[in-house]
Amino acid sequence: MIFEYIKSLHIIFVVTWFAGLFYIVRLFIYQTEALAKPENERSILKPQLDLMAKRLWYIITWPSALLTLIFGFWVLSYRWSWLELGFMQAKLGFVFLLYAYHLFCHILFKELQNGKTRWTSNQLRIWNEASTLLLFAIVFLIVLKSTLDMIWGLVGLIGLALILMISIRLYKKYRTNNE
Repeated sequence: MIFEYIKSLHIIFVVTWFAGLFYIVRLFIYQTEALAKPENERSILKPQLDLMAKRLWYIITWPSALLTLIFGFWVLSYRWSWLELGFMQAKLGFVFLLYAYHLFCHILFKELQNGKTRWTSNQLRIWNEASTLLLFAIVFLIVLKSTLDMIWGLVGLIGLALILMISIRLYKKYRTNNE
């Protein structure tokens, strides 16, 4: 019975971690756009957005990432044999990429807190979709537990990536036409 509680906590912290990752990059977009505004607007927007990002990053996203890891290892401790299965190896590979994504977001977070940006808001919109793709890959792998289904899932993932890229371009065109 304790296994089910641990697994539930793992899933809850995965959800809150992804919520933080999705929203932090959205805040990066707003911070980047605020830095391009005239000084009178920037002086109002930047401190507020910096505070929002700081609270989200350190109060929700980082703790959720760490608790996901703790509860994930705890769940795995009940099922060590899963490590021999292809779906679990692939899932852990995607989880590794997710932590790399998180760490790179931390670099972006620090830069933006210091008023520096090297990415455009459109590049950040594309970057934001990387976590969506990782979410799809991880969920399909853990639910389907099959390498053949994983291949079909990856084909679907590539299709999803194409749809997201087209959507981002259409949104950019829409925003440009309405400004």
